[in-house]
Amino acid sequence: MTSDLFRGVRARGSLFGSSTLTPPWSLHFVDGAPLTLCTVLTGAGWIVPEGHPPERLGVHDTVVVRGPATFTFVDEPGSTAEPIVCGEECATPEQGGTRHRLGWHDAGGRDAGDSGATTLVVGAYPVRGEISRPLLETLPVVLRVDSGDTRDPVLDHLADEVARDEPGQQVVLDRLLDWILVCTLRTWLDRPGGRPPAWWTAQRDPVVGHALRLLHGEPAAPWTVGELARRTGVSRSTLAKRFTGLLGEPPLSYLTRWRMTLAADLLAEQGAQTVAHVARAVGYTDPFAFSVAFKRVRGTNPSDFRRLAGAR
Repeated sequence: MTSDLFRGVRARGSLFGSSTLTPPWSLHFVDGAPLTLCTVLTGAGWIVPEGHPPERLGVHDTVVVRGPATFTFVDEPGSTAEPIVCGEECATPEQGGTRHRLGWHDAGGRDAGDSGATTLVVGAYPVRGEISRPLLETLPVVLRVDSGDTRDPVLDHLADEVARDEPGQQVVLDRLLDWILVCTLRTWLDRPGGRPPAWWTAQRDPVVGHALRLLHGEPAAPWTVGELARRTGVSRSTLAKRFTGLLGEPPLSYLTRWRMTLAADLLAEQGAQTVAHVARAVGYTDPFAFSVAFKRVRGTNPSDFRRLAGAR
């Protein structure tokens, strides 16, 4: 299940860039991306989310900022620097940017090893569709993971890569950012004293976790509680009790809701297949039965949902 939720959170050329900055500085990120990953490779600075207190970032510290609110990265709170508006399109001085642009690294006016310089890497994630919504709804506006004063070989690799200008750089950076984001989210969800969502803890249960993997791996299969119980090696009553106790709903109710989530993303895709094709893809041989289930779960019929999704 977690893999499905993370599936819609992938960098695809979404790296804003890396900047090596010398005080004072103030970068104002205005795109309001659903998720923005910020990692300091050298030096230190402060993330100032809109409407939230500043968060200091040291070497190898990482924060994830949840949009759509904007945020600023500054050398210190109350910085005297004039804010530079940064977004995916502020690539050149002519566009209002300076040393901060898509897929590009500038070592600035000093050696990056200068103790007064800070190197920031920022990746923005569009997070389209419905599949990753439960993940987004779980996260705070600012999710912070400290470095623990230990070196991270992935961050070292990232630091080396951003300083290059070679073919394929964007692909490498995207995957490195994906790695860091997923590891950051897992660390936060498993933090001591945390209160992770039910869908996260349920995956650790030997019975319910197995059932979830089956349902997510074969969502279109003709599941019954009996067949799911047989595949997980327990009785129907045991499966139903443990599943409902951990997730708050019976297995087949969960399956219907998950199927409608998958269907919503299929319907919203450009050039998507017919409603009948989407119905079959999520386990319904009868388009009418699918439409009834979709409206019950989503509050609108598939055709209207597709039309509204296309208008966004």
